[in-house]
Amino acid sequence: MFGHQNKALRYLLQAFNYTVFMALIWYFATSPSIRILEEDEAMITIAFAHAGESREPCRRLSQEELAELPPNMRKPEDCPRERSPVVIQALLNGNTLINETLQPPGLFKDGGVNVYFSGKIPAGSHHFEIRMDDSVRKEGFDYTFEQDINIKPAQILLVNFDSNKGFVIQ
Repeated sequence: MFGHQNKALRYLLQAFNYTVFMALIWYFATSPSIRILEEDEAMITIAFAHAGESREPCRRLSQEELAELPPNMRKPEDCPRERSPVVIQALLNGNTLINETLQPPGLFKDGGVNVYFSGKIPAGSHHFEIRMDDSVRKEGFDYTFEQDINIKPAQILLVNFDSNKGFVIQ
């Protein structure tokens, strides 16, 4: 009979412990409010992956050069693998948000780069510019985008890049 009372007491204490544990979880899940953005702030995020142009153009091999190669290695053009660094510049109302030169990764420097920037900006109307240079063979920026934007408080403005369309704001 003493064991039966002990068992009931254990279940009661166990229920009490679970209730306290669940109350703590409920409190920390609902009460402490976290504000990432203030009332008058918004975010701008620039995120995309892009591979720069080849550093050097392909070169057509002569018949003599082809004859020196083993039969399984004979192809008419020699194309170096190394890619150009990608230069990215973004300006908001003439102030620099990002200005980076990203070197291509990989053993042969032949990979694409990942561009990521996220920052808080004041909500309202702004003039946004973004430029990218992905070729060392030509001067200036290959891709440019300029637009007046109106961003609402707590809005996230996403800037993406599509090789066919250029920069896209979402």
